Amino acid sequence: MLKNIDPALNADVLHALKSMGHGDTLVISDTNFPSDAIARKTTLGTLLRIDNVSAARAVEAVLSVLPLDTPLQPSAGRMEVMGAPDEVLPVQQEVQAVIDRAEGKSAPMYGIERFKFYEEAKKAYCVITTGETRFYGCFLFTKGVIPPKT
Repeated sequence: MLKNIDPALNADVLHALKSMGHGDTLVISDTNFPSDAIARKTTLGTLLRIDNVSAARAVEAVLSVLPLDTPLQPSAGRMEVMGAPDEVLPVQQEVQAVIDRAEGKSAPMYGIERFKFYEEAKKAYCVITTGETRFYGCFLFTKGVIPPKT
């Protein structure tokens, strides 16, 4: 156990988050996402796991240490519901609330069409799969920077 580190973050996830650079992306996915197949095509090349928690809980843990690139661009995306791209499901609403708390302001997610999401996920630094069983619990985040103390 470490001080001030969310216990949901295991060593492999922490190493990947630390290794990512500004502008790198990561996927946090539900249990239905083809996580292993997609993860093999990412920079890291292997699947990471935060098991037995919801997508929102996993996002909360990740955003406790990962800065988002929100000042420069929208940096949190959600997989769109097929046939209803503007619909925001409860799992996505929960993650949006986590993002807003982490950022201390409203930082709306942008929608990504399902098959485009798969293609963007292959370009990510890594994929973290969760225990989320609800559909469309898949998210893409862009890492930002931590400014120097002045």
